[in-house]
Amino acid sequence: MSEAPAPLAIRLERCGKTFADGTRALEPLDLEIRAGETLVVLGPSGCGKTTALRIIAGLEEPDPGGRVLFDGTDVTPVPIERRRVGLVFQSYALFPNMDVRGNIAYGLRIGGLDKAGRDARVDEMLAMMRIESLADRRIDQLSGGQRQRVALARALAVRPRALLLDEPLTALDAKLRDTLRVEIDALLRRLGITSIYVTHDQAEAMALGDRIVVMDHGKVAQIGAPREIYFAPASRFVAEFIGSMNRLEGRVEAGRFVTAAGAIPWPGAPPGARHVLFRPESVRLADADSAQLAGTVSAAFFLGDRTRLFIECGGHPVIVETGERREFARDAPVHLAIDGNSLLLLKDSQ
Repeated sequence: MSEAPAPLAIRLERCGKTFADGTRALEPLDLEIRAGETLVVLGPSGCGKTTALRIIAGLEEPDPGGRVLFDGTDVTPVPIERRRVGLVFQSYALFPNMDVRGNIAYGLRIGGLDKAGRDARVDEMLAMMRIESLADRRIDQLSGGQRQRVALARALAVRPRALLLDEPLTALDAKLRDTLRVEIDALLRRLGITSIYVTHDQAEAMALGDRIVVMDHGKVAQIGAPREIYFAPASRFVAEFIGSMNRLEGRVEAGRFVTAAGAIPWPGAPPGARHVLFRPESVRLADADSAQLAGTVSAAFFLGDRTRLFIECGGHPVIVETGERREFARDAPVHLAIDGNSLLLLKDSQ
């Protein structure tokens, strides 16, 4: 993409948001977004992630004392049209009275670019998003995936300093989401543009983010790379929100975590631990001789490439995923082996 601006570094300082009715949508937030990175803001509905994005865009003002800085310059009072950010929404927000070419050219026309320049830029965007054949179609003639490509093209056409995406794939079916996720990731890597991507979808966050900001009730629960968030969660909320997590009750005895269903060797086990967490992939079906836990199948869901089992272990459900092709009957006895090095002990899990 020619003449693209240099990647933008963004900093939020004490950016909280309280609405007129007294609703506190966002606690005062300090956040650094590195130039050229894709930062994913992840969390459940109502956690403040979209509010934070709207403050960056200039669609919302932070509470008094909050500041938004672009490359160290305070842009808090600067209106959205002068911040040079591209926006892509879940609803696409395309103009139904314009064709694809007109939608992509809209921001360029408002910005005063001459017709020759607009036409060249639109052609560039059509080629980039591989939608040249759709240039003259009306918006109501497009599929959801095609509309999303048009929305991206329109956002990028104005040469934004940063790209802000708010749940852009939520309205699409699962297969199309997977396809567009790959395309968006490749596009952002190629452009090197600073991007903030808001989602409640953990798979999207893990696939797209250089770093992930996990939010809970208007606060940051953890910031880190995808692997860090997954393998070293800072709290039980993060551990259970990202992927699946098992939890067992028991006690530490002589380097083992002893439960009602068996004992798991745990090197360096801290004394006094009463609960442990572990991921489903840390558990495998095993022979009785090599297993640490015994249980019974309470439910089995065949997912094609694997079967997800819910195992009752001493009063606690344990999720196990297996590639074994056999069928699992309800109440069938099974034995489990767990890697003790994968056990997690979090302060708020006790």
